[in-house]
Amino acid sequence: MKERPLTQYALLSVAVAIVILLLKLVAWHLTGSIGLLSDALESVVNLVAAFIAWISLSVAIQPEDKEHAFGHSKAEYFASGLEGLFIFIAALGIAWAAIERFFHPQALTHTFQGILVSSGASVINLVVALILLRVGKKRSSVALEADGKHLMTDVWTSVGVIIGISLVALTQWWWLDPMVGLLLSAHIVVTGLKLMKESMRGLMDFRLPKKELALIQATLDKYAAEGIGYHALRTRRAAALKFVAVHLLMPGEWTVVQGHTIVERIEEDLRNAIPNLIVFTHMEPLEDPASWEDVKLERGKVFHEK
Repeated sequence: MKERPLTQYALLSVAVAIVILLLKLVAWHLTGSIGLLSDALESVVNLVAAFIAWISLSVAIQPEDKEHAFGHSKAEYFASGLEGLFIFIAALGIAWAAIERFFHPQALTHTFQGILVSSGASVINLVVALILLRVGKKRSSVALEADGKHLMTDVWTSVGVIIGISLVALTQWWWLDPMVGLLLSAHIVVTGLKLMKESMRGLMDFRLPKKELALIQATLDKYAAEGIGYHALRTRRAAALKFVAVHLLMPGEWTVVQGHTIVERIEEDLRNAIPNLIVFTHMEPLEDPASWEDVKLERGKVFHEK
């Protein structure tokens, strides 16, 4: 069965963000709670972030062209970084509104109805967040994962707000309402930092995770019995695409056909071990001293020889 385009999931996020924003504005209008207003402000950010994720995915799925020989997949990292930035903006807005209400507390109205509407919005958010996280992880989409994490943060934010508003209604301690807003703004800042960090890691071409690096090394190690060594192993990730470059050391008396045949096998094994892997190999004669000058390209303990 053909998989749905990632852009369809991003559009789902946009549509749900609009519905959630309207529901939370209704909840705020009913109660006058600064906590629920803070929750609604974060939903504005969710809407903008979902729209950016949709745009970035629309760019990322474009095929290679003359100007972008390795594709456009890194566009997803811009969505992730901007989402983190928007989370910061939301946190500042929440903190500002909470501080003002802290010094000018107000009684809440229609708390039960407001909590009911907010709870319904949170359930919808939870379902969509789980969908985005599952698809993003399965298909290595940084933008969808970031959007899913953001929505999951919004779910926990709403849970905190609902608990806080319930306590305010029970105790009549009106200062608890803005306090909830301040605590939520601090929590949102942490989420923003994590998203921005992941975005920077992708844009700076960090190596593949240790688990995938170990799979690559294990695949290359299998060929030691055939007289093949390797060094200068480098890896990186660009959203769904993963790259590996490695120098393969083989007996100098082999013909080009022999070397090429075994290189084709190695590259196929690597691609089978890790989905969406693009492999670059360079053949070198094992006996040539010039081959060992490439050791300076090492990344970790990756040299092996028979």
